[in-house]
Amino acid sequence: MSTLYRRRFVQSLLGTVALGPAATLTLAAATPTSPRRLVLVLLRGGLDGLGAVPAVGDPSFAEARGALGRYASPVLPLTGPFALHPSLGELHAMFGRGEAAVVHATGLPYRERSHFDAQQVLESGGSQPHQLMTGWLARALSASGQRGLAIQTAVPLVLRGPGQIDTWAPSVLPEPSMDLVARLERLYGADPALAQALARARGLRQDAEMGAMASAGMPVPAGGRNAVAGLARKAGEFIAKPGGPQVAVLEMNGWDTHANQAAPQGALANNLRTLDASLAALREVLAAPEADGAWARTVVVVVTEFGREVAINGTLGTDHGTGGAAFVLGGAVRGGHVVADWPGLARAERFEGRDLRITTDLRALLRHVLHDHLQLASTTLDRDIFPGSAGLKSLDLIHS
Repeated sequence: MSTLYRRRFVQSLLGTVALGPAATLTLAAATPTSPRRLVLVLLRGGLDGLGAVPAVGDPSFAEARGALGRYASPVLPLTGPFALHPSLGELHAMFGRGEAAVVHATGLPYRERSHFDAQQVLESGGSQPHQLMTGWLARALSASGQRGLAIQTAVPLVLRGPGQIDTWAPSVLPEPSMDLVARLERLYGADPALAQALARARGLRQDAEMGAMASAGMPVPAGGRNAVAGLARKAGEFIAKPGGPQVAVLEMNGWDTHANQAAPQGALANNLRTLDASLAALREVLAAPEADGAWARTVVVVVTEFGREVAINGTLGTDHGTGGAAFVLGGAVRGGHVVADWPGLARAERFEGRDLRITTDLRALLRHVLHDHLQLASTTLDRDIFPGSAGLKSLDLIHS
């Protein structure tokens, strides 16, 4: 039986607990694990940063946004001219406790408005599409000797590369018998790479089962807001475990709001409620007594590939833009404020007369988290993680 075939056989037996390419082909020496944890949340489709974090105090806001600037419920005040969408109540509470911050008027060097190219730049860490073909987080994990986990069935680009990466997702397949798994362990005992991969997959499955037992009586539906929050909760359980992965990546789709964006039960409002519930579930797990202070050592970064145009379009939504907003939260975050070199919303102040102008490169935020939280050296960040980013502004969002 070939190594590739055996690897696929193991994955099929263990459901959707899977191992990334580098994890199965590379035998890394054991390294001390860091108590610091990072969760990256990718919002695919282009979150409207001005919808999620409206600049209600900007003198041009009401005219610039039109119907998009009118909310069914009062917005939640932040600092300066900014507020949060009324669907983000849990995030607002974290902001009030000093556990969350917003980076506004942020975005990538890429400006061409293609989802596919923008996501490639966001996940690779380059300045243009396909400049880099591996993920910035994979390279960071490789440089630090730490482990990553994707909460889905496939490894996203941001985690593809030289790092040690696993995946986990709920499975509907029948569980293999313990006798069959024991036979596989004996079969693979002479193959170090496959034996290590099987052991890690079993460990992930056992961790998931223990988490389910701990929350018995709280089933997660197959779809909707509770399902996404359940995945966030599972991410927290994995990274809170001693010896577990240091980094987890979650994804949410559906942020491409071309139509009916302002509807109280529309796609944007519902997605923001789902995001809010998921971040709250993640915090609940990591702040629980049995997590042994994991929340205090965690940073969560929420990013998207680009923002939306400032003005409403003909179908009461927004079209692809550039500048937007990102969220940073966690017990290790110096929160309670909005980081923004605010460019203004008057037409003359917009990028190409259309978009919120980018004044903070999103890579500056990601560099800051890797340097100040995961403690990667600046030289490594400049050379290997975000080439060409050495001159970006410094941020101060992480507790030392």
